[in-house]
Amino acid sequence: MFLSQVIDNTIKKLKTQLANILTMTNLFLGGFAIIFTLHGNLSLSLLLIFLAALADRFDGLAARKLKSESDLGKQLDSMSDIISFGVAPALLMYEGILNVLSVPGIFFTILYISCGAFRLARFNITESNGYFTGLPITAAGCILTFSYLGIPYFPPQFFLFLTLLLSFFMVSPFKIKKV
Repeated sequence: MFLSQVIDNTIKKLKTQLANILTMTNLFLGGFAIIFTLHGNLSLSLLLIFLAALADRFDGLAARKLKSESDLGKQLDSMSDIISFGVAPALLMYEGILNVLSVPGIFFTILYISCGAFRLARFNITESNGYFTGLPITAAGCILTFSYLGIPYFPPQFFLFLTLLLSFFMVSPFKIKKV
């Protein structure tokens, strides 16, 4: 009887924390992506950012399905997202191509991270109404990461422009319906 209660309580706690576990998985993958970028393994970094996007997709689904949405979960998700879809893709692109542009490459890398942080902060203080205001950082980060594959085919200025465009879209006032 006692063992059964312990197992039931453990399962219940795991269910309530599943979304946070997935969010922390997102954070870990983004952190590892940054480390691998710093060590020159850009292809592995790209893979880890996309795996972080999968974890990010499922953390919200798990929270809603298990009715475990919380303010803590929302804040933790945003902090994870700035790592996995702000810093990691920006650093990947900087190391992959933007560094050849010197000061503009540095500036637009930091601008992208700053706009991502602003977008997440704005999201955290607004009520959910079925729409996102501006491009979600997850989408921007995935687009920027995916563009890494085009480095052999496009000049560095293309990536500078893309970084600027994604930065602008994240902080812009347009609405995107949530799916």
